[in-house]
Amino acid sequence: MNDLQSKRMEELVETLNDWAYRYYVLDEPAVSDARYDELYGELLALEQETGTRLPSSPTNRVGGEILKGFEQHRHLGRLYSLDKAQSYGELEEWYGKIKARFPEAVFTVEYKYDGLTINLTYDGGNLVLASTRGNGEVGEVVTPQVRTIKSVPLTINYKGRTEIQGEGIMKLSAMEAFNKKHPDEQLKNARNGVAGAIRNLDPKITAERNLDLVLYAVGYCEGRKFSGQDDIVGFLKENKFQTNAFYKKADDFETIKKYIKEIEQTRTSLDFLIDGVVIKVEQTYIRDELGYTSKFPKWAIAYKFEADQAVTLLKEVVWQVGRTGKLTPIGVMEPVELCGATIRRATLNNYGDITRKDLKTGSRVIIRRSNDVIPEVLSVVEHTKDSRDIPVPSVCPACGSKLEEFGANLFCVNSLHCEPQIVNKTVHFCSKNACDIDGISLKTAEALYKVLGVNNVAMLYDLTAEDLLKLDKFKDKKVGNVLESIEKSKKVSLDRLIFALGIDNVGQKTARDLAAKYGSIDKLASATADELTAMPDIGPIVAESILEYFANNDNRVIIERLKNKGVNPVYVAASGKFKGKNVVLTGTLEKFGRSEASEIIRNMGGEVQSAVSKNTNLVIAGANAGSKLAKALSLGVEIWDEDRFVREIS
Repeated sequence: MNDLQSKRMEELVETLNDWAYRYYVLDEPAVSDARYDELYGELLALEQETGTRLPSSPTNRVGGEILKGFEQHRHLGRLYSLDKAQSYGELEEWYGKIKARFPEAVFTVEYKYDGLTINLTYDGGNLVLASTRGNGEVGEVVTPQVRTIKSVPLTINYKGRTEIQGEGIMKLSAMEAFNKKHPDEQLKNARNGVAGAIRNLDPKITAERNLDLVLYAVGYCEGRKFSGQDDIVGFLKENKFQTNAFYKKADDFETIKKYIKEIEQTRTSLDFLIDGVVIKVEQTYIRDELGYTSKFPKWAIAYKFEADQAVTLLKEVVWQVGRTGKLTPIGVMEPVELCGATIRRATLNNYGDITRKDLKTGSRVIIRRSNDVIPEVLSVVEHTKDSRDIPVPSVCPACGSKLEEFGANLFCVNSLHCEPQIVNKTVHFCSKNACDIDGISLKTAEALYKVLGVNNVAMLYDLTAEDLLKLDKFKDKKVGNVLESIEKSKKVSLDRLIFALGIDNVGQKTARDLAAKYGSIDKLASATADELTAMPDIGPIVAESILEYFANNDNRVIIERLKNKGVNPVYVAASGKFKGKNVVLTGTLEKFGRSEASEIIRNMGGEVQSAVSKNTNLVIAGANAGSKLAKALSLGVEIWDEDRFVREIS
């Protein structure tokens, strides 16, 4: 390698790492993806030509060979867990004891991320090792996996040997993108997503998850003393680490309580999971005086939100048939209190998941509830003498048809005569984000099928007042409202109709892309595999789902019947107030639901984003807007309240 090549490689590495830091840590993209890829390709070519790779080269992040197993690592400084307070009374008692001894104590308040603890070791400025927490003294080496995390610097300015702790997380947007790209390998929650990725022997799988690492503590630092948490956070930022998204200081209990309530109110709007708040004494000299128990530092505590996991007994399994014919096993549980609700049922995902987790009826299991949806069985705590294997069904529990196996899932292919499939397709077609037909609940859809013989969605447009009056609790006013809503649905937009058809793996975003690309149902029905896979975000599996749907003669007949009834929209390019603007909604909108406001923005030419970035043009903030509003203010993004939004769209 000559001097010219060496100098160019150093320049490329420095430039690419700076761009990555701006993109992944600061959320301030400096260049286009194409320009980044151009320089990355140049660096890769130089490395191959010279046979040399710098320690800080971004090419070191790419997952290598599958590992044979995990080695152990003894941490330089012990990683303690945190004591917990589950009420303000417990928290105030902890606070009061410290204030009594140290009236000058100042406290920091930070998010408690719900992920996997990671310990990074740097020496000579280079990342030399990454490990899990383990038992606090010894963890497992996961360096190849952590190197794939783009927000983790491979080199830092500080040259002394140091260990830095943080939480590995998978952002909800990253999980959504992963699930969209891998429809046959759906992640159910972000915490399992990061844990499964880090503790995976194939670093390439880790790289696909697009993880993040948030750093919050320095466990060991050769030749450096820190005066407090402010000093630690400053050190982390100087060395280009991603730090806690929420960091506030308080010197009285009411302020601490105020920050906790603020976090509780805004936690559902975050792009990552948190399960509580961490409160620490800021000053190091007070920390030293307070010391540690055998398990916890006495100077820090976690205020835990209401538990979202519980242990209970799996009593039996029933199989539900969805609109696509997929069977989902549902566990009937011994009732248990979780997040303020009594839980009696939890999803087991699919038969492949049952086998992998070794689930059995009669066993004690851990269940998790997230965002008020049906809980999920995570794992087995213990088998008992009453534990029994869960048999795999061979016929559909609803119609008795023989089942077929695709991947990890079982399917009933009797789509025209299987009641749950027909009923669920009707409910989906009528849902708010689809054709938005009011009054068609699951119970009503069942009655339409059983009483009136409505076995496909086109038959909705044949219904008369006389028909609907035959249904239980349908009176003149309700009948009129339903018929009016059915008639109104004939003006549905093309993207919503595509979504309403219930094509496997086609969500709202894909439906919008297909509508813009093809312009009509007829043209979409004639699409080829090559055309579809050439579109961004549509891979072979989604393309195959679309082709299979339109190849089915029964589906084509239903579409023709819909067209004959006047349901045949064409795509109209959006234009209007928000044309070309990226818009973020945050807080509670009193006059609109979130989906309704999003649709208005899209219909007027805008694109709705989930998070605020430098590319955001406008934030519409309702009541109790939190971190997104704060970020918009810091970036100087234009902000409207709901009243302004109403005036602008009227």
